[in-house]
Amino acid sequence: MGRVLFRNVALFDGTGSERYPAEVLVDGNRIARVVPAPHSIDVDADVVDGGGATLMPGLIEAHAHVSFTHPVELEDIGRVPPEENTLIAAYNARTLLDAGFTSAYSAGAAKLRLDVVIRNEINAGRLPGPRMRAASPEITSTGGFGDVRQAHLDHHSVEIVADGPVELRRVVRTLAREGVDTIKVNLSGDNATGRRGFSERVAFTDEEVGAIADQARMWGLDLACHAQAAGAIRSALANGFRTIYHCAFADEDALDRLEAKRDEIFVAPAVGLPYATAYNAAEWGFTAEVVAQRGTIAQVERYARVFREMRKRKIRVLPGGDYGFAWNPIGTNARDLEHFVNLFGYTPREVLHAATELGGQLMQMPDLGLVREGYLADLLLVDGDPTADVRILQQRDALLAIMIDGAFHKTSGSLRSALR
Repeated sequence: MGRVLFRNVALFDGTGSERYPAEVLVDGNRIARVVPAPHSIDVDADVVDGGGATLMPGLIEAHAHVSFTHPVELEDIGRVPPEENTLIAAYNARTLLDAGFTSAYSAGAAKLRLDVVIRNEINAGRLPGPRMRAASPEITSTGGFGDVRQAHLDHHSVEIVADGPVELRRVVRTLAREGVDTIKVNLSGDNATGRRGFSERVAFTDEEVGAIADQARMWGLDLACHAQAAGAIRSALANGFRTIYHCAFADEDALDRLEAKRDEIFVAPAVGLPYATAYNAAEWGFTAEVVAQRGTIAQVERYARVFREMRKRKIRVLPGGDYGFAWNPIGTNARDLEHFVNLFGYTPREVLHAATELGGQLMQMPDLGLVREGYLADLLLVDGDPTADVRILQQRDALLAIMIDGAFHKTSGSLRSALR
């Protein structure tokens, strides 16, 4: 890797502050210097003239499912053989990077070791994709969310079914042995299955959740959970879960507890899937009648109420989630930024801060998520001002350059000429 100097750019550094004219020098895989205009950097380097474009940190997906196969129903994923699923995951990882997401915190693998293999190949430089924290398949209880078996038919989705403290400890140990970074647990049900009221059901006993959490800590693993129900949120907080997904049925007590631990936890609503189900999925059978029967629009409205309240309480809420279904495909993840603005009342700069600096904190990488000297050079050069309109980041053509670890994954035509 050599040196790359970005000139004539409007810098959004990830902190949430306003853009400002600057020059940024990348040396190897690190940001070496950041100099505000009118000062300049005099150094021997390949020069990129941004022409006033926005330079910003790469986006960080907080609820990734790179091994999901764009199904209509979860059990469709279970029918995909592991070999094909691995190739699909590799394609999805590149697609996510193509969309400007240079890091991804996984919220569940379709099969054991899929995330681990993809993470390892990316780290080895043999596969293009974002930095990854690899998750386990989703641990659920008998009858819990993800358990699609029937008494007469043993079929599967993306789950590992386990019951009781002893069995759950064994499962966590197995997953640790296989190399995951994060244990994903479905602590509640979800109405998305078509079972009304399922979101408010808690899947595990306190003793079971305690066994999972204790074993994960013993092995130094992250804990993340699907938790729609207020009781599931309370269980997650009581047992030291660091990442809590969904939370649509959080009551006042759950919100108070989340606020009390706001410096220890991250929350990601993953509103993109229910929103797309409500408004963009008729082609796949989610007609107005089906959406009404499942209460999907009411669910989106509930998310809006809950997460506007979380914003007021300064809880660390991150965009992203559940992309990987037919009507909510991987590569369209930046739609969540728009949802944060339109549904939750975030300003563009607030949600971009969440998708960059806070995402770096989620990834447990203290040198990720900001354009700051010494930080990793994961950068986007964007044609336009996403701090005024985050929808720009949904346009692939607006991503003039994508850099990860100091190397260009993408450069547009004029930039390629300048770098030759």
